Amino acid sequence: MKFAALFHFARSFKMKPILTADKAVENINDGCTLMVAGFMGCGNAFTLIDALIKKGTKNINLITSDTAYPNVGVGRIVCENRAATLTASHIGTNPVSGQKMNSGEMKVTLVPQGTLAERMRAKGAGLGGVLTPTGIATAVEEGKQKLNIDGRDYLLEKPLGADFAFIKAEIADKYGNAFLPGSTKNMAVSMAMAADHVILEAEKIVEPGELDPERVTIPGVFVSAIVQATLPASNLQLKP
Repeated sequence: MKFAALFHFARSFKMKPILTADKAVENINDGCTLMVAGFMGCGNAFTLIDALIKKGTKNINLITSDTAYPNVGVGRIVCENRAATLTASHIGTNPVSGQKMNSGEMKVTLVPQGTLAERMRAKGAGLGGVLTPTGIATAVEEGKQKLNIDGRDYLLEKPLGADFAFIKAEIADKYGNAFLPGSTKNMAVSMAMAADHVILEAEKIVEPGELDPERVTIPGVFVSAIVQATLPASNLQLKP
């Protein structure tokens, strides 16, 4: 292994900075691209989202699986007029998203969920894109390159990355290794690989060695900073 590779490999084992939420979001400025992991609000980084809204960042290019519910988790970014564009696979549980899409106030790109995950994975893996038959002969294929391989048509879906990602963990050690239970994993690993700067919000932060390696969902090599959660997942209240 070359020296440069060894150097970067060694750096990955350094402890990550543990920041306040306000400090963690201070460089997230207007016009940034932000990924938020989770599903229907479950697994959203409530503390970081709250800090970002208080900071006043606007014109965000938001990438998420869905927009949760009005004023819940990632839904707050939409409802408080902070998102200029949205790339997601589902917006039906948050009527504000639909209203903003129909009025033209927010540009919405709907992407099949598997395709969305694979585009992020491609970015993190350094691939030029992925081929999928999903969307053939529908509006999804408009403006995209189509290839025929062994008699079957595929769409070329390009990699999808972001400046920042918010990821919520149940437990993280000080190296940034994190455990995410159940459906809170949704999109989290792909986003951790695809974003330039990953901020991990954790309900519990432990010393190195206290997190069982077999439970690590996201390796610390992908994490830039850690924030202690102050708005716990139990505060999630679904709103119709």
